[in-house]
Amino acid sequence: MPTMNLTGWIERDGVRLSPADVERMLKDGPEALAPCGGEFLLTYGDCIARDALGIVPGPVPPGTVCSGGREIARVAPDPAPCTLEEAIVTAVGLRSDEGAVAFSGGVDSALVAHLARLPCVAVGLQGSHDLERAEKAARMMGLDLAIVTPTEDEVAEALARVVRVIPDPTNPLEASIATTLSFVAAWAEENGHTRILAGQGADELFGGYARYLTSPDLAAELERDFADLARQRTRDQVVAALHGAYFSMPYLDVRVVRAAQAIPAAERVRGGVRKHPLREVAKRHIPAEIATAEKKAMQYGSGIWRAMQRLARDNGYKKSVQGYLTEISRAEHDY
Repeated sequence: MPTMNLTGWIERDGVRLSPADVERMLKDGPEALAPCGGEFLLTYGDCIARDALGIVPGPVPPGTVCSGGREIARVAPDPAPCTLEEAIVTAVGLRSDEGAVAFSGGVDSALVAHLARLPCVAVGLQGSHDLERAEKAARMMGLDLAIVTPTEDEVAEALARVVRVIPDPTNPLEASIATTLSFVAAWAEENGHTRILAGQGADELFGGYARYLTSPDLAAELERDFADLARQRTRDQVVAALHGAYFSMPYLDVRVVRAAQAIPAAERVRGGVRKHPLREVAKRHIPAEIATAEKKAMQYGSGIWRAMQRLARDNGYKKSVQGYLTEISRAEHDY
């Protein structure tokens, strides 16, 4: 019988499968993985399979079952329909047996943190908006919160690491997000966690960006932004991999995606309220003050973006963070 190696976890119809369950299923052939959800890379003899979103890195494309070097099936979980609230509760529950939560105090991460009841970590320079908000929210919700407060020198060191691996290293927005996430992943590594639950995808699914309030075609813009999440996942996971971790994304669970996309765009951004459906669910689980509050994007609220601007100026790039990143990238890639 071939040897099975499984990184991550597999579920079917909302039930986590043990390694023994998976091995029994594979006796019917590796195609049996096709309806399975989870976040995994599995090898079984000459078979390699990877989860639908490609959360766990591997040598085959996301959502493929390959045998003998050729694709023999697609991983496409098809769970039973459910409400948005049921979808979120299930998605977080499936991911909550171990790990930590990337926490900013905003509705996305607060709802995940409440449901998961795992250790939380917040990142921000001393006195930053996100730290103040995260600490207040954690007190209100009774969460176990660790605080990471990098110095500007540590931001510079982290930048040098992330520009080596992210797909677009000279893009200031990409680099600032990746740098912020790198501190989360570093904390996870230091504290023995490989899985980091995060709120990625909520803005694109539910309409969280300020520009959605004035969008001339909200439905089309949401669709475009959702399609871009695959690129963002690649960025986030290569940063996490530097620290032997990965970002787990409950809002991108197929149940949540289906339930969210079934809601008309005009209901997702409603009456000037962004992420209206998510906030309505959140108010049934977390304090309304947290569920309804707006927040800055992580790179701004954490102070990382401002630190990057200061580093650029200090290195002779008074008006161009991109120029500073180009210099770092050239040095890191030796060209």
